[in-house]
Amino acid sequence: MEEKSRWLTPPEQRAWRAFVGVHQKLPGALTRALQDCGSLSLADYVVLVALTEGPDDRQHFQELARAVDWERSRMSHHLRRMTKRGLVTQEDCPKDGRGVHVVVTPAGRAAIETAAPQHVATVRWLVIDPLSPEELNALTVLCEGILGRLETDPR
Repeated sequence: MEEKSRWLTPPEQRAWRAFVGVHQKLPGALTRALQDCGSLSLADYVVLVALTEGPDDRQHFQELARAVDWERSRMSHHLRRMTKRGLVTQEDCPKDGRGVHVVVTPAGRAAIETAAPQHVATVRWLVIDPLSPEELNALTVLCEGILGRLETDPR
């Protein structure tokens, strides 16, 4: 038996549209701020953060793809572009003959160190500072709940 759709109520519609609006506009604002202080895209920044949080500024290709939640093809294409720009390099994995480690280059390290203060300032100005401590806690709880569902829902 097919379940009948439960349409959103006006308050639910307002919340949903606000959420979608943030989802659509925030990446562009973050990208513009990053490009104002260097030549990194938001995607570059996400990859470099994941790499620099790992030991020795490196990660196995598959672990990196999982960390940033990208498909293998998207990761391959993006890493190719980052490699051409000298931000990362790829090395054979000594433990896995077919595997590859992605490694931050000195230029990649310098790029993220230059971009990080502006990125944090933008995140703080757009998202963190307008919220009270209670609102920040509520945002954290809400987002963690949504992420939990996204990570466990098989759909």
